[in-house]
Amino acid sequence: MNLKALTALMISGGTLLASCNNNTAPKEESKDSTTAAVTAGPKSFGQSDGQEVLQYTLKNANGMEVKILNYGGTITDIITPDKQGQKGNVVLSYDSLSGYQQKGQPYFGALVGRYANRIANAKFTLDGKEYKLAANNNGNTLHGGLKGFDKVVWAATPAGDSSLQLVYNSKDGEEGYPGNLQATVVYTLTPDNALHISYKATTDKATPVNLTNHAYFNLSAGKDSTILGHELSLKASKFTPVNDKLIPTGKLDPVKGTPMDFTTAKKIGADIGKVKGGYDHNWVLDKKEGELETIATLYDPTSGRLMEVATTQPGIQFYTGNFLDGTLTNTRDGQKYVQNAALCLETQHFPDSPNQPSFPSAILKPGETFSQTTVYKFSVK
Repeated sequence: MNLKALTALMISGGTLLASCNNNTAPKEESKDSTTAAVTAGPKSFGQSDGQEVLQYTLKNANGMEVKILNYGGTITDIITPDKQGQKGNVVLSYDSLSGYQQKGQPYFGALVGRYANRIANAKFTLDGKEYKLAANNNGNTLHGGLKGFDKVVWAATPAGDSSLQLVYNSKDGEEGYPGNLQATVVYTLTPDNALHISYKATTDKATPVNLTNHAYFNLSAGKDSTILGHELSLKASKFTPVNDKLIPTGKLDPVKGTPMDFTTAKKIGADIGKVKGGYDHNWVLDKKEGELETIATLYDPTSGRLMEVATTQPGIQFYTGNFLDGTLTNTRDGQKYVQNAALCLETQHFPDSPNQPSFPSAILKPGETFSQTTVYKFSVK
């Protein structure tokens, strides 16, 4: 199935699922009904804010599995084979809810919002009114604030064994953002080993919206302690340079002749030493916004795993796990997640767009629907 056909299928599927959740998410789900809906049944993963945290498993006929929590919409596992047919989990994760709730937890696998990435000085002005946000990152706001979408329990509705819908209603004023926002995310595992993520949101007041997933990928499934040997290509001839607090300057600089050039696939470790602090920047994608197009490839020569990324979004944040330092606890199998242990490819609107009028607008208005689609497709070569 090509990407356009898949998008059409997901739009109709997402609409059908969303129609079951008109204005509010269901308060409580019957454990029996959710268990019947997924082949493996959701597994209890603990409690948060008095609500049960469940882990859902999506499977396809090839034996690929994706596991997702209703807490933060968090992807805990993407289990896919290497070139020898040996299966492994290609995302960083924890062995318990305690891991995901530890202080300094760097958003492993989570849905982040209401606004992913950074907003400068933790404030923005919209329709003449200034809104103040939590300054949780060097005086800026990052990934939605103190309790963003990654730290709440979403209402989950499985659809067979290959799709999971998550709904979260964010109240007017939550973390400083205006408007009651309903966010709906549908994860679908397709027959051709692609994880399709469809995002939609509506609001009753104008508000910035930037939703993405913050999975940390290591295609060696932990056999290599870092991703410096992975080969990356990005369909992006420009990037947004940043200041010392990782806020875009407003310029769009060409990547040609710089360490930021991934227009031809190269090893991540080749030029990372020339980038202060490592890669943690937004690339401006060479594509038409709103159209689903493959814009990145990631290849691990050791395992033979290949990941292709397609998105409708205008930008992608490539982050090389620069702040990982081996101190996180409750990690899966006790692994030490050291600096550069994994990387993120977060499809997004540009950072600080609410304060940067020259960037594509990230403002959602009443009567409009925020919509973005991202696909992570896995194979071997």
